[in-house]
Amino acid sequence: MTAGAGLLHIEAPPEQLVMSGGLFHGLQLWVNLPARDKMMAPRYQDIRSGSVQLLTSPDGGALMRVIAGSLDGHDGPGITHTPITMVHATLRPGASVTLPWREDFNGLAYVLAGRGSVGGERRPVHMGQTAVFGEGGSLTVRADEKQDSNAPDLEVVLLGGQPIREPMAHYGPFVMNTRAELEQAFEDFQKGRLGSIPAVHGM
Repeated sequence: MTAGAGLLHIEAPPEQLVMSGGLFHGLQLWVNLPARDKMMAPRYQDIRSGSVQLLTSPDGGALMRVIAGSLDGHDGPGITHTPITMVHATLRPGASVTLPWREDFNGLAYVLAGRGSVGGERRPVHMGQTAVFGEGGSLTVRADEKQDSNAPDLEVVLLGGQPIREPMAHYGPFVMNTRAELEQAFEDFQKGRLGSIPAVHGM
């Protein structure tokens, strides 16, 4: 979703999942827009599991789903205005993977489930933790040999983007470049000028 000039939206799990129960992960990642694109028209993109780019490590121990951006020449379906890469990786116990990463991108790993380590120093990480990588042209992630019974694999989201290095002003759900722009955003909201996304039914 690109909020642009303003968008009203609510994230909610599918009704079927609410009724049947079960565990699922919901991530909300905010990617700042460059000042020149802040007031662009809002847009929404529905990305289904079948449309992501699937990759495996040479030994088959890791599965990577490229959601947005590019990984080693393989493009994900997500369209972003600020260049980013987003990958959901699943590593079997004891597996490791080193992925090429753009040197002008920052990089981080958020652990959805399981235990493992990151980087050449093998810094330990576990569910709910985020690791921030330093400079370099690759990211390394390893799954511990032994995982918890409720999380048989290491599940990690790898994220990175090109820093835009512009001033940022934010308050609540509004992210702009200046306080004056924030005030305008509040006024636009109060006067009903924000767009909306129609609900998608029957999914």
